[in-house]
Amino acid sequence: MNGTLREDAEYIIHEAIKASRPDEAVIRALEGKTFGDGRVYLVAAGKAAWQMAQTAAVRLGERLSAGVAVTKYGHVKGEIARVRCFEAGHPIPDENSFAATQAAFDLVSGLTPEDTVLFLLSGGGSALFEKPLLPGGELQDITEQLLACGADIVEINTIRKRLSAVKGGRFALACLPAHVYSIVLSDILGDPLDMIASGPAYPDTSTCDDAVRLARQYGLRLSEQAWELLRRETPKRLSNVETSITGSVTGLCHAAVQAAEQLGYETMLLTDQLYCEAREAGAFLAAVGRTYRHTKKSLAFVAGGETVVHLTGKGKGGRNQELALAAAEGIAGLPCTAICSVGSDGTDGPTDAAGGYCDGQTKEKLAGLGIRIYDVLQDNDAYHALRKTDGLIFTGPTGTNVNDVALLLIRRDGDRGGASNPS
Repeated sequence: MNGTLREDAEYIIHEAIKASRPDEAVIRALEGKTFGDGRVYLVAAGKAAWQMAQTAAVRLGERLSAGVAVTKYGHVKGEIARVRCFEAGHPIPDENSFAATQAAFDLVSGLTPEDTVLFLLSGGGSALFEKPLLPGGELQDITEQLLACGADIVEINTIRKRLSAVKGGRFALACLPAHVYSIVLSDILGDPLDMIASGPAYPDTSTCDDAVRLARQYGLRLSEQAWELLRRETPKRLSNVETSITGSVTGLCHAAVQAAEQLGYETMLLTDQLYCEAREAGAFLAAVGRTYRHTKKSLAFVAGGETVVHLTGKGKGGRNQELALAAAEGIAGLPCTAICSVGSDGTDGPTDAAGGYCDGQTKEKLAGLGIRIYDVLQDNDAYHALRKTDGLIFTGPTGTNVNDVALLLIRRDGDRGGASNPS
């Protein structure tokens, strides 16, 4: 622990994300796979699609006939042999989402029972991989309503998979009679395969009644066509799919714990199932910090999951930035105490930051600028507030997407022979 508290936090985050990248996991999932004598086609969708597709294409070599990969803007890092790469909108689908998905449908049309579709799926696929059953503009409006109403990801996907020709197992049906081998990087707590990216290649466990109830519960403004689609049932059985999960938030959290231990912190994994309002999560971590304010040891607490934000303003930010800013209120004045939270994909909401960082001085710094944390949170404008205190964390696109990880660090230099921050 020879670096600063901020350097410790960024090192732990970097190591956790590095350990969660899908390269080795995709290689393991392909180990021993021969795919018979037919052709092999690749379709990759999600924030980690480029990384997964690149790894798979190298592994398959000439065995790969052709492929399509669609990921978020700024996430394509180069050309991939025999694979067309698209960038598209997230978290709101756009025309590029629709065009890329149509290219994937064209790729898998007319296949034979001997052929295989290697389907590489990661979080973010619900927006990036989309073939709407109603006008694109209407789908975008519904998506915006869902993201703003406070619904969780399972509830959101229960609704939007019924508005799509690709979600809820329908892409697997489009691949028939070919076999689909699906490799999934999970970004949802508990790894529900029918909900990750809205389950394009997995039978849907939710029902029409669920979708209608949720739409009414959250007061969604829907057209008659949309209501009719919510009442149409999705596929409940698929005979042509084999699925392998390659990674999840659990591994992300354990990697963070190991990295903190390398720096000399005593660590505790609080949960890998964090699910609540981002502000509540920040307040909770701050409360833990206050509980241990008199500790003589350096402590690191890790929490992983996916918080939610209920939009009340028109500012700029993401759930991780909001968590960090909310925590600043509770740890104000505490020495050598910091809280940070990041999205493992390197982007937090519609921003270029991966997440946010605060310490015991953040509130005071903002107050000196005439900024009240309460007002910023009401306007959901954590990005601009944290930027003024150098509290934004940037990683760039990481190539993975396995939820978020939050850290509470309490550092007491001299308590032990902690390792220095490795370069």
